Amino acid sequence: MLGQIDISKRQAEIADLVQKSGFASVEELADRFEVTTQTIRRDVNGLCELGILRRTHGGVEPPAPASNIHYSTRQILNLPEKQLIATLVADKIDNNQSLAFSIGTTPEIVMQALTAHEKLAIFTNNLNVAFTASINPSYQVTIAGGRLRHGDRDILGSAAQAFFSNYKVDIGIFGVAGVDEDGTLLDFHEDEVAARQSILANCRKSYLVLDHSKFGRSAHVRGGKLSDVDAIFTDRPVPPTFLSSLEGTNTQVHIAGDEGRSK
Repeated sequence: MLGQIDISKRQAEIADLVQKSGFASVEELADRFEVTTQTIRRDVNGLCELGILRRTHGGVEPPAPASNIHYSTRQILNLPEKQLIATLVADKIDNNQSLAFSIGTTPEIVMQALTAHEKLAIFTNNLNVAFTASINPSYQVTIAGGRLRHGDRDILGSAAQAFFSNYKVDIGIFGVAGVDEDGTLLDFHEDEVAARQSILANCRKSYLVLDHSKFGRSAHVRGGKLSDVDAIFTDRPVPPTFLSSLEGTNTQVHIAGDEGRSK
């Protein structure tokens, strides 16, 4: 698929572990995966060459953050959780519906879970989503024009905002970089927020898709509230401090693996 990096399952698990812990030594990783230190060194060298990790004295750590984590890294972080979320979202979508997809890895994985559906109309500024959707010949796929962001393979700016405002879709599907405790949705760039808000303004139902790591994750551009969306799809119960921002609203919370639990 477009943008998918070629790494092993063990390398994906190593990258996920190091991103979460902040550091791991070669010896610790060898013990955890029950392989030799030489094998681990080959694995981490490959991850470092891809920019997913960086070597430090005695082990590896995440790369120094410039802004958001690189897309190729985000593709493999919390991947099983994102796939559970995607399966749950796919169960809520019928054939013949129109869908707007935002940038981000979780919307991309939702699209992957929808490839067995029929006759969906897909509108997106995310080329990873568009490529996945194009696999199904019954889909109508429409993409935004404009300047491509190479690392993320998406299109942002005024053209993307105007693109989404040209359509009224059944469901808008989007993620965020983070959520503040007061329920504020956060991203790293104003254009990311503007495109997401354009989807929100032009859909009949809005689905926010995010794994548990986004709750409390910091980013500096504000853009809406949890309570703005019709439904939140995540993989763990939402922390109580975040749920308080949904009191008195109609926003539904769906938890992957526990579909019966909703607000």
